[in-house]
Amino acid sequence: MAINRERKERLVAQYIEMLGKTGGFVVVQSQGLNVQEVEGLRAVVRGAGGKYIVTKNTLLTIALKQAGWQVPENLLNGPVAIALGMDNLPGVAKAVLEYGADATRTEKMKVTGAQMGESTLSAAQVDALSKLPSLDELRAQIIGLVVSPAEGLVSVLQQATAGVINVIQALEDQSKEGAA
Repeated sequence: MAINRERKERLVAQYIEMLGKTGGFVVVQSQGLNVQEVEGLRAVVRGAGGKYIVTKNTLLTIALKQAGWQVPENLLNGPVAIALGMDNLPGVAKAVLEYGADATRTEKMKVTGAQMGESTLSAAQVDALSKLPSLDELRAQIIGLVVSPAEGLVSVLQQATAGVINVIQALEDQSKEGAA
């Protein structure tokens, strides 16, 4: 189905806007999925904080160039869709790979790679990316690293204070026994 020039320009503008809000995207070949499965994939990607769109390669290439992105020409062959990572590219990659791992979909969809800024990733690198902790998990780990020494310091100070109080209490008890 042919797309008129105005529609093409709107799509390129939408792609550019989405590219401005993301740090990368996963390229998926999903030509065997039915409508229900595509909607399921969209929901999974949305749940991971991303956005899944079926693209027209020529328009996506134009948008990538205009947005200043490197064009992963080796990934944009045939009918493809992209899962935009927005703020959570590892989480989106994991969601797409897990959805595609279902036995009923392994033959119908394939992750061919990803684009992350200036870096084009292979399918194996996308798999490795999907195993990275999410941004929220990293924040929690950093907070844990910062809080842990502070908790240790508080514990040492409490123990020292308790020791001083115990010595004072023992001296008071001794003076009471001596007076009696």
